[in-house]
Amino acid sequence: MKKIKFLNITFKNFNEKKIKDIIKKNGLFVFPSGPELSNLRIKSTLHDSLINSDHVFFDSGLFVLLLNIFKNSNISKFSGYKFLKIFLNFLKKENKKVFLVNPNLQLSKSYKKYMSSLNIKCNTYIAPNYNKEKIVDKKLVKLIKKANAKIIIINLGGGVQEVLGYFLKKNFDNKVTIICTGAAMAFLTKDQAPINTFFDKFYMGWLLRILFKPNIYLPRYFKAIKFIIIFFTNEIIFLKS
Repeated sequence: MKKIKFLNITFKNFNEKKIKDIIKKNGLFVFPSGPELSNLRIKSTLHDSLINSDHVFFDSGLFVLLLNIFKNSNISKFSGYKFLKIFLNFLKKENKKVFLVNPNLQLSKSYKKYMSSLNIKCNTYIAPNYNKEKIVDKKLVKLIKKANAKIIIINLGGGVQEVLGYFLKKNFDNKVTIICTGAAMAFLTKDQAPINTFFDKFYMGWLLRILFKPNIYLPRYFKAIKFIIIFFTNEIIFLKS
């Protein structure tokens, strides 16, 4: 497994063989996208959250392509969608309490129904409108403790979920598993773009999202092009496994 330090964030190159061991571990799992990395402000709360995450995946197809073409790195993309599918399959065989943090009531109902179809019991929480520069949610901490949940899946937007995840990590002393996979759950429930394994494998999830909601995702992914400049103007350090 290769590790790469970029913008002072340590990214890990996971494969499906290694992931079976990783999903059993505690800590904060994050999947920063291309647009998220493009808009990342150094020394911001989000930047600090990514630096202090335990497992940072190569979710950005653009980042992976640039690394493989210009750095000959042989990195594999591992999306939040792919991870969540594997992780939920793992949970079906485990008797662990799960807590979902969701963006709204409609999706919360859909996610809970989907989890029930997998025979996974879960508690749900509808997140307030957080100020991503400083997230403090003592109510959520109390509810998670009351539920005695050991696994927290945050289904919020990039830039917010990682900050919330880091807040929770500090409040639970790294004794829980916190998964920040954003819209991945919505892909599985078909509440968002109909992404499947084929489109995910060939780095085409961004295209489906644009076709599904062009007014939202076309500007978002167009802005991500500036990541190319960020890539070539920042140091990339290859670390030993």
